[in-house]
Amino acid sequence: MGNVNKASVPKVLLIAEAANPEWVSVPLVGWSLAFALRNICDVHIVTQIRNRDAIVRAGLVEGRDFTAIDSEALARPAWKLGNILRMGEGKSWTLLQAINAASYPYFEHLVWARFGDRIRQGEFDIVHRITPLSPTISSSIAGKCHKAEVPFILGPLNGGVPWPKGFDAERIREREWLSYVRSAYKIMPGRRSTLAKAAAIIVGSRHTESEIPESLRDKTIYMPENAINPERFSKVTTYPKGPLRACFVGRMVAYKGPDMLLEAAKPLLRDGRMILDMIGDGPLLEGLKAQAVADGTTDAVRFHGWVEHDGVQNIMTNCSLLAFPSIREFGGGVVLEAMALGLVPLIVDYAGPSELVKDGLGFKIRLDSRPQVIADFRQELEQIVKSPTILPKIGKAARQHVLQMFTWDKKAQQVMQVYDWVLSRQDEKPDLF
Repeated sequence: MGNVNKASVPKVLLIAEAANPEWVSVPLVGWSLAFALRNICDVHIVTQIRNRDAIVRAGLVEGRDFTAIDSEALARPAWKLGNILRMGEGKSWTLLQAINAASYPYFEHLVWARFGDRIRQGEFDIVHRITPLSPTISSSIAGKCHKAEVPFILGPLNGGVPWPKGFDAERIREREWLSYVRSAYKIMPGRRSTLAKAAAIIVGSRHTESEIPESLRDKTIYMPENAINPERFSKVTTYPKGPLRACFVGRMVAYKGPDMLLEAAKPLLRDGRMILDMIGDGPLLEGLKAQAVADGTTDAVRFHGWVEHDGVQNIMTNCSLLAFPSIREFGGGVVLEAMALGLVPLIVDYAGPSELVKDGLGFKIRLDSRPQVIADFRQELEQIVKSPTILPKIGKAARQHVLQMFTWDKKAQQVMQVYDWVLSRQDEKPDLF
């Protein structure tokens, strides 16, 4: 814990099954929020044993700062099964979540076996489960904390954004068969009880909020789960002169739309009005390279593959625009990262990215059919090329917005308001965004 007076702050047991400073996506969210909360609360982190070595390398002391729970007896077979069923290609995300949901209760069982007595004895003021982020995974600890009169906080919860109409081909390519029946989780045993026994439910998206039963929404607080570390995103683009420099950052998979971007940008790339950096790896990469050859755009498109974080930042800050036509993005962390560097985001107006890119902070095109998304993206790119002088003003506003609202330290302060509310230290439910 940082330089905090322990007597004046709540003592919090943070459950973050996925929390790893050396990984990305959900584990990095779990770690980043937990670590930021250490600076303002008396925190003990409980995580899965696979994260132990990385957390020790980050400077925390096992036993004092965190506890690693060994649930590998079920977690490892579940992970192996998930990889087999996904065929190792990073697809079938909904299926993976279902497998994790089946193995996760064992982790919470072990957490309660280790900390149940201490919770009942009042050693902790709050128990807060940060990860899993998925709203489909219930918690047996919620009811036990309620019985012990210790507030249990859930979230941020996010996920399950519906597949948009007109993109069934992308759904099939992602092997998202289970997504057709995903809403069945609402009737799963334990879900209603988990939500009812929680003292507060932090929701990371408006869609997730809409799936909370209306009778329980008085305890929901909206707070997007993603944020940035200013030390990791310390550079700023200079809005280079000449052709429009744009980048795409993400896995090369169907729902993120890298092929749609190449098609939309084709006229600009062909005639030298635009240069495009494609950063990321994935099953579509070789096909995208072939697409660029067929389109005659290889001189203007640079495929970087997977790149280390520092390298990604260096490439992005030589650009002015993040071109990101993803049609099903839960959080949209890459959009925040681009904005933090001063890049202007161009996105599809749907789900996570849409909630992050407010008016005046970027460009959105409406979600429509695949041909229409391509056409609208092309039209927007054409307008930007005609008026490139608008980019610095928008990019600087986007960067300022992220630094004011979306750093991990700021996120911890927002969560602290939730803690104060459930502990009756403030009367009004926090309105964070």
